[in-house]
Amino acid sequence: MTEAPRTSRWRVHGERSLYDSEWVSLHLVDVEHPDGHRYEHHALRQPVPAVGCLVVREQGAAGDPEVLLLHRHRVVTGRDGWEVPAGRLEPGEGVEAAAARETLEETGWLVDDVRHVSGFHPIGGVGDHRFEVCTAVPVERRGAHDPAEADEVRWWSRAGARELVATGQVPEGLSLVALLWWLAGL
Repeated sequence: MTEAPRTSRWRVHGERSLYDSEWVSLHLVDVEHPDGHRYEHHALRQPVPAVGCLVVREQGAAGDPEVLLLHRHRVVTGRDGWEVPAGRLEPGEGVEAAAARETLEETGWLVDDVRHVSGFHPIGGVGDHRFEVCTAVPVERRGAHDPAEADEVRWWSRAGARELVATGQVPEGLSLVALLWWLAGL
């Protein structure tokens, strides 16, 4: 069977920067749509990926698997919610190392067996920021969580995590995807 030609690819004629910082930049991309329409498309560029760590202990308080989440406020959205430990990669740092570092910094938990699961672009239509998801196993609590990072750190059962997702208490995309993967058994 012959595959039909792909017709949704846009042609890029150029790109110019409107704003640049070490965290984010805004560009206008001169694009031509497959139907011939040409215009400037906004592009949010974020060169450094964010890494989230899904920390799961197989034997929780009730003998069932539990996931480690932190509760925090996000100033840009003005929302509070439950999240997996996450943050930006540091220069020269690998995804797994960043996941372990962020987990320790934000929750006080040392983790092991950190594995990169997958990555995705949360706003692929206008942005190139990439989220990476790792899994890890808790080793031991090394200290209290950072109060500047989280109000509370807590272990959640599958049922509890499912309820958080269903009631909108996980409003942040990286955490939502990581938790949904876990709840789906992936």
